[in-house]
Parts: sequence; structure tokens; C-alpha cells
Amino acid sequence: MAEHTRSSTTIDATPARIMAVIADFAAYPEWTGEVKEVEVLGTDPDGRAQQVRLLLDAGAIKDEHVLAYAWDGVRQVSWTLVKSQMLKSLDGSYTLASRTGGGTEVTYQLAVDVKIPMLGMIKRKAEKVIIDRALAGLKKRVESAAATKAHPSADAVSSATDDAPATTAGAEG
Repeated sequence: MAEHTRSSTTIDATPARIMAVIADFAAYPEWTGEVKEVEVLGTDPDGRAQQVRLLLDAGAIKDEHVLAYAWDGVRQVSWTLVKSQMLKSLDGSYTLASRTGGGTEVTYQLAVDVKIPMLGMIKRKAEKVIIDRALAGLKKRVESAAATKAHPSADAVSSATDDAPATTAGAEG
């Protein structure tokens, strides 16, 4: 990612619980304001999404994206744009790191390039808004009682998952 925006927050949960919420694409319309519809187009041998279609509605901006995902256990998930009507590129990642004393630091990194001309400063501001809203929504979802009910076994993910090799997603389409 060339020019990107990054922000972090601490969530009071294990990396496994947080990654379970991130990987539950079907639930995105419940807790992300902009995602209205999700369809997993392909999965890897572990059942994690490799390509996902997202229908977004952020008021004045409506678009449909197909993103390719790569998973590294419960440490990181990254994605890249396969196709979109409004975007030239979109590269992002969530990186999770357990904190001494409890909780997990979640870092979201994002780089977006739109098809219409836009000043770099305005793009970075938009990325910052997207990141801050996503981190706040993720934190609320993970720490809420609803997330505990929706993902009761997320903490039971074995520590072997932490050592699983990275799975890369192809960007065909």
C-alpha cells in the first residue's frame, strides 16, 4: 500500500473473538452502517471467505465492490479490490495483537483510490473517517452481549490457529 491511512484501538476480547466477528460477513449489515448486502463468492479450504461482494450505501455514495481476502490465522486479514464501479483500488487490513494485561490492539490500514479526480488530502480524510467508523463499530460489536451470543465458541479456537500459515486469495474476476 503506497499512501495509506492507519488507526488503532484496543478491544476487550481475544484476537480469536475479534477475528470471528470480522470473518462473519453475513452479519455486516447488522453492525456496519454502509454495508447493505453481502455475498461470499468463494471460500478457502478452511471455510474463510476468499472473495466477497459488498453492496454499499453511504448516502451520496453507492457502490458494489468485490474484494479478495487473505487470512493469516487470527493475526491479520487483508483485502484488495477485484472490481468496483467507483474505485480504482482499495487495499486494507486488520492486524490484531494481544496486549499484555488483556485485550487486543486492532490496527486498521486502508488505501483507496477513486476513479474521479480527488485531492490526496481529501482521500486521506475520507479513509480516516472510514477507519474510525469501522473500528468503533467493530469494538462495539465485539464487546457487546450480542457478539457473545452470536459467537460463543470464538474463544475456543485453538492456539494452533495462531500458527496457521497465511492463506492468500486470488484476485480473479
